[in-house]
Amino acid sequence: MDGLAVFWLILFVLLVLFELVTMGLSTVWFAGGALVATVAAVFDAPIWLQVVLFLTVSILLLYFTRPLAVKHFNRDRTKTNVEGYIGRDVIVISEIDNLQGIGQVNMGGQEWSARTLKEGITLPVGAVGVVRCVDGVKLIIEEKITEPREEEEIPE
Repeated sequence: MDGLAVFWLILFVLLVLFELVTMGLSTVWFAGGALVATVAAVFDAPIWLQVVLFLTVSILLLYFTRPLAVKHFNRDRTKTNVEGYIGRDVIVISEIDNLQGIGQVNMGGQEWSARTLKEGITLPVGAVGVVRCVDGVKLIIEEKITEPREEEEIPE
């Protein structure tokens, strides 16, 4: 085994060890590239081809397999705090008017200050909204549009 193959093999081992220590899904993709470069070096491929294979395989692995791995490993992760509020329905209990800086909503029995996502839109008491993000201690909401029921007539 020549010096380049040893270099790629050592790089592969170091990247795998770093991944095992951190478990951050950060270097495993490059370890795959280093493994392919090691095989290329064993077959006496030119250095430029080894580098191109390392980079290409690493990028392809990163692009195509990382989203699947992240989804698989984060499957049991429970959303906490603010993350859990996004997408939840709220009921307006005090008119929301961004211009005046007023408005409150009820979400799960708790009262929150709220603002609308888009400027110039006011939401009356009783309107239903959806939390889109949180800005400090204020929920940023968007009016929830409900589909009309079949028995209701749609004005033309």
